[in-house]
Amino acid sequence: PVPVATPASAASRGACGPPRTGIPVARKATTAEGVRVGAIREPGYKRPFDLAPVITAHILLLPFWILIWSLIPLLIWLEDRGPIFYRQERFGLNGRVFNMLKFRSMVRDADRIGAGWTGDGDPRVTRIGRFLRRTALDEVPQVINILRGDIGLVGPRALPIAMHEQATTEEPLFPARLQVRPGGAGLALLHGPRHCSPRRRLKYDLLYIEKASFWLDVKILLLTLWLAATGRWGTGSRKPEEGPNG
Repeated sequence: PVPVATPASAASRGACGPPRTGIPVARKATTAEGVRVGAIREPGYKRPFDLAPVITAHILLLPFWILIWSLIPLLIWLEDRGPIFYRQERFGLNGRVFNMLKFRSMVRDADRIGAGWTGDGDPRVTRIGRFLRRTALDEVPQVINILRGDIGLVGPRALPIAMHEQATTEEPLFPARLQVRPGGAGLALLHGPRHCSPRRRLKYDLLYIEKASFWLDVKILLLTLWLAATGRWGTGSRKPEEGPNG
């Protein structure tokens, strides 16, 4: 049977930072008990909410997106003549595996050069990669994943298979977060850096599943865009490596 999330399991302390104003905060107990993988039906607003902003933004800001989709790949290629994109298998809705797309922000064969953690001054991160990570522009190719239906704009972050399996060994209820479509923005990233402990991440993901609504998604998305614009997206002393070039 699929594990059931309980308040006790969702209440452990982790490494995430202080909450952001106007966004739900996970307390010592939540009401997420009884939730099972695959038991939640996606709200009707979700798919239009994912597609409308992406398509509208590309139409209204077409010159900007042409610049983004041409300049960033050119800069990545000019720095080391390496691949433009990085593809990585991740777990999605109900454990379905898909390939996540990102602009490459690290040197080739980065996993053979250093440890699996990235941080300030990590020599494996390219010069253009540092800028892309601070502004979340390395995530832009995930627009393709959104159009495919692999992820949405808002939801629990899709994790690499190895990272998900490691988190599950530490927190057996971790797969419960896969009952909804993953997203590019979410509560866990707003409340702290990418290196939140599995239990802490699970707590905020279950809180999102419990509180999910159109207006909450709007708040999360707008705040995420603000953090990206100010270079503070996913900030933290360390970021867990999401793959050699993640």
